Amino acid sequence: MPVQTEHRPHSFEVRKIAWQQRLNRKLGLDKMPAIRKLIYTVLGLTILLIGFAMVVLPGPAVIVIPIGLAILASEYAWARRIIRRGRVFVAKARGRKSRRQRI
Repeated sequence: MPVQTEHRPHSFEVRKIAWQQRLNRKLGLDKMPAIRKLIYTVLGLTILLIGFAMVVLPGPAVIVIPIGLAILASEYAWARRIIRRGRVFVAKARGRKSRRQRI
């Protein structure tokens, strides 16, 4: 009988969450969730739109678009799903199984 393993966050995920919590605490955004959501939305959408513009303009769109999605993923589930699908797509393109498929 296979043993169920619990998904453990990697050190990058843990550091990202800790960094985000420190930033929210320092700016006082942990006490104002509506303002926090607005700030992350505006910042994430701006970076995402700049990334989409870089698809036709010179620039590293492949790097900027995921950064914008990562910022949006801190507040929105739809952005987390897009990132998860992108990871699976890249893993399949490389010919390997993604982390979730191995568990």
